[in-house]
Amino acid sequence: MTDDPRGVGFRERTRLAAARDRLLDAIAPIERTEAVHAGEADGRALATDLSAPRPVPHYPRAAMDGFAVKAEDTFGASDRSPVRLDRADTAGPNAATRVHTGSELPEGADAVVMVEQVNSDDVTVEVYEAVANGENVAPIGEDVNEGQQLFEPGHQFRPSDLALLKALGVGSVEVVERPLVSVVPTGEELVQSDPAPGEVVETNGQTVTQYVRRWGGKPTYRDVVTDDEDALRAAIERDLDHDLVVTTGGSSVGERDLLPAVVDEMGEVFVHGVALKPGHPVAFGVVEGTPILLLPGYPVATIVNAVQLLRPALKRLAHLPMSDPPTTEARLDRKIASEVGTRSFVRVRLDDVDDGETTATPTRASGAGVLSSVALADGWVVVPESVEGYDAGDTVAVENWEWSP
Repeated sequence: MTDDPRGVGFRERTRLAAARDRLLDAIAPIERTEAVHAGEADGRALATDLSAPRPVPHYPRAAMDGFAVKAEDTFGASDRSPVRLDRADTAGPNAATRVHTGSELPEGADAVVMVEQVNSDDVTVEVYEAVANGENVAPIGEDVNEGQQLFEPGHQFRPSDLALLKALGVGSVEVVERPLVSVVPTGEELVQSDPAPGEVVETNGQTVTQYVRRWGGKPTYRDVVTDDEDALRAAIERDLDHDLVVTTGGSSVGERDLLPAVVDEMGEVFVHGVALKPGHPVAFGVVEGTPILLLPGYPVATIVNAVQLLRPALKRLAHLPMSDPPTTEARLDRKIASEVGTRSFVRVRLDDVDDGETTATPTRASGAGVLSSVALADGWVVVPESVEGYDAGDTVAVENWEWSP
């Protein structure tokens, strides 16, 4: 980017998929790691191989409520001809010992007769069904063997994984550190509260900060920076020790949209203008090895670009897998239009009707500054670049962009 595009519009708009690929190519996954308590590792990426330090179970245990026996002592048992065993506290020949699910199997016993298959008193146990060696018994290592590889580097921990680690006695795990992300809201009109005429309450930086935290990053929410080249340059230089710098506002081509030129002067801007709606005035580049993502100033445009570009950038930095958002099939109750060559994100509200069908009602087809159109929506319909829109009555997939595994 060598010419100043301000005042002349965007020379071209990069397709969203190509822009995302270019951004991810500029991002190197971080290599810093830290040890955390296993119970606090939910959602984090494992940094090393992880093997089981001990088996689960670590003793042979009863898999059913019943009586522990030596299997051969039950052979021939039936409803007509039950086998009578001595009820005892310890296992032995012709003996049956009461056990419960999870109990350690007494030494000398090798099977468990379910309680439903016996008739017992304080002295005798009548067995009505024979059992085989090992029947109704969980042997050592049935769940996990000692030394068994559990997870590879990059695995994203889930609650069930952490339950297994606790069962194995794993106290801490080595995980990839959370990416450090600086969030810098810009704009001379922004205030944090009580706006006077001509002032606007700052929400974009707060929104991005909360998304960064939700998507696995460690955000630093900076004070508002005014539309001044020196101030913007200083704000970027201050945070080049972060893994990613994200700005909001000042990314378009107006007189006060200074950031693309500032970043290009300090480093290089790779993309300025993406073919998506709302939010085409997005840009990104690199300064001294640090990726800089310039999000638009309109709230809806900020959110769209955060989901489409910031989220995958954070996942790549943190070694976390990308996943598609869940979708709901719904019938459009009115037409939505889109420009061919542009990917549109149309906010909709979902409603269930009497016949069990779900309908999608656009909350707003345009208006990148109308924050309520996302706050009051249940998802958005993505209209691809090759489609002019969808007609009323069409079945569409509504993406829940707020989902964040």
